[in-house]
Amino acid sequence: MAKTYDILIIGAGPAGLTAAIYGVRAGRSVLVVGGKTPGGQLMLTTDVEDYPGFVDAVQGPELVQRMRGQASRLGAEFFDDNVTKVGFKKSPFTLETDEKKKFSAKSVIIAVGSAYKWLGIPSELKFKGNGISTCAVCDGYFFKNKDVVVIGGGDTAMREALFLSKICKTVTVIHRRDVLRAQAVLQERAKATKNIKWIWNSEVLEFLGDKKLSGIKIKNTKTHQTSTLKIDGAFVAIGHEPSTGFLKGQLELDSKGYITMRSQTETSVPGVFAAGDVKDFRYQQAVTAAGFGCMAAMDADNYLHGFRAVSEAARKKQKK
Repeated sequence: MAKTYDILIIGAGPAGLTAAIYGVRAGRSVLVVGGKTPGGQLMLTTDVEDYPGFVDAVQGPELVQRMRGQASRLGAEFFDDNVTKVGFKKSPFTLETDEKKKFSAKSVIIAVGSAYKWLGIPSELKFKGNGISTCAVCDGYFFKNKDVVVIGGGDTAMREALFLSKICKTVTVIHRRDVLRAQAVLQERAKATKNIKWIWNSEVLEFLGDKKLSGIKIKNTKTHQTSTLKIDGAFVAIGHEPSTGFLKGQLELDSKGYITMRSQTETSVPGVFAAGDVKDFRYQQAVTAAGFGCMAAMDADNYLHGFRAVSEAARKKQKK
């Protein structure tokens, strides 16, 4: 742990990579600790049509690769391992990874994003990897010409359903309400796709089968009637939860695990900033994550210049 970086970025999705680009362009030494599977949710996304600068749709992994290549060319360093422990009680800040690698930095930007949520049904554990998945891009091929369900009603669920509709015989979307939360363009595409079916006002009670998933038990939330549906696969797409377990006791987190913010990028610890889905439970888009990454890097640079310390002192003086 000989070298102390100016800016240490945890996470290598659009927020972390944009922060790296702005950090090195500000003349700072930057290390990105991206995790064992760097890239964030974009690595599981096929056609990205809502990120500016691309006339045609760009594949999520390609977009990540371009961002990372840009950051690397400008001078950012990378280490791909999961962070298991951080020390934010004093400066310089420290972190440790799975491989017991230790790093230190004068400032930190947390951009670890969020992970897929599960239903929490006991039988769900039994069929994970044996019929149940959270990633259509990863596992859709295994259900070619078969009948599957997608559970959820947001953007993620619609993207999963649309992707699977090109591979599977039928895709049935199960939503606990009668109105989708997904953006209008995704709803329109899904509803116009002939092999996508709909089950409204329903929730999954149980996953059925022996060694592999063969069906689900469903309850209508209005009539309370239960029914079973024969299927070959299920894709859980009910949202995300922030990947902040390693931050407990070091930063203030809200009841859902998102980082509690003092401003757009400032956390409860001066010198530690956050960007992207790890603090954004509302928008959760690649372009907003990138924007927050830009802001976090600029604020980290200001902090290193001493501007933040001066502004904090001024605010405290005014309160007195």
